[in-house]
Amino acid sequence: MSGLVSGLNTSTIISQLMQVEAQTQTSIKAKVTTEQANVKALQDLNSAFAALATSTAALAKATAWNPVTVTSSNPLVSATAGASTVTGPLSITVGHTAATHRLTYAGTAALTDTVTTGSTSVRLDNLDGTTTTVDTGDGTLAGLVRGLNASGTGVKASTVRLDDGSYRLQVTSVATGAAADFTLTNLDGSDLLGGATVRAGRDAEITLGTDTIHSASNTFTDVANGLTITLGAGVADGATVDLDVVQDTAGMTKTVQGIVDSINAALTKIDSLTSYNAATKTAGPLAGDSSIRALRNDLLTSIYPSDGTTMAGAGVQLDRYGKFTFDADKFKAAYAADPGAVAAKFTSGAVTGFADRVQQVAKSASDSISGTVTTSINGRNTSIKRMQDSIASWDIRLELRQETLTRQFTAMETALQQMNSQSSWLTSQLSSLSSGS
Repeated sequence: MSGLVSGLNTSTIISQLMQVEAQTQTSIKAKVTTEQANVKALQDLNSAFAALATSTAALAKATAWNPVTVTSSNPLVSATAGASTVTGPLSITVGHTAATHRLTYAGTAALTDTVTTGSTSVRLDNLDGTTTTVDTGDGTLAGLVRGLNASGTGVKASTVRLDDGSYRLQVTSVATGAAADFTLTNLDGSDLLGGATVRAGRDAEITLGTDTIHSASNTFTDVANGLTITLGAGVADGATVDLDVVQDTAGMTKTVQGIVDSINAALTKIDSLTSYNAATKTAGPLAGDSSIRALRNDLLTSIYPSDGTTMAGAGVQLDRYGKFTFDADKFKAAYAADPGAVAAKFTSGAVTGFADRVQQVAKSASDSISGTVTTSINGRNTSIKRMQDSIASWDIRLELRQETLTRQFTAMETALQQMNSQSSWLTSQLSSLSSGS
């Protein structure tokens, strides 16, 4: 009971005393909250540097600087270029597309009719000389279809329902090309269902200049210096298709713009963490962290190659606010005029290129073991763990302290109650003595 004898609100008194007792723990909790926010900010920064390291590592490779696109005069014919594809126009003539090998059987039957003779198994002979015995189960048309489709022999079987209710068997190779040819007979070599009409598998064919080229599929790989051509369904035999392989200046411009934007995003994150606002006299959470500030300087100096040249010719510069700028038009003009010279500014040869220099800074920040930001995160997480352990210890200490205060105030109330009882008894006794005299 709270203060029934003393008239004091002992519950409130204990609560206020506990607030005083818990000031140290409250301060630690506030520090944990602050540090957790700092860790979250550092993790965001680390992610930004990790992404920057990945993108610049790719751009630092010479192979990244030969991007080309291929346009086609026929929407049914597409082409992709490889790293060694030479720019310029070329023309192809489509002979024909590739086809699967298909057998359409003359005889028809009900699905439950027995269609094999001499055995319930059939024989499939491939063009390469391999022979497979396929078990149909019961020798019926339905069993034959099931057996072929489960055989893993590279064919698929189906039945076509005719107007009279009977079914005609069709068996087709999964792959296209002349090499996909096969025969399907009874196990003794006799014809199934009266024999089959054959649509032979064939290779796709195109003509490039004076050369005729074949492919088992409708894709022609590495036709010319890494150029791959694909014929789509429905392209007409004999169609002439003009292809144009051009330097992908727009794509490279977009890539470099993305790198510059990523660098500036990392710089902005660093500024928000380390800056000091003189007007409000407030500092960023990592204003005193020299290692994080050093990353900013490292990013800025990455624009300067060791040979004293400049990135300005490729459209990349620093402004007076300590941020990177990118002149896309200047880059496009320089890249179109001399792609090799522009690429040399970004890739590493005799001199470490811009992309590689940025990549080294980003990796030194985000490396999972020794990265500057990673190390800072790990150190702060360790500190948070220590503080959380301290908070847990304080929980026990404060719980014991509250129990002690509760006992003390309870004892006080009990003592006061006893004193009141004694006082009442004495008063009663004195009153009795007075009345007796």
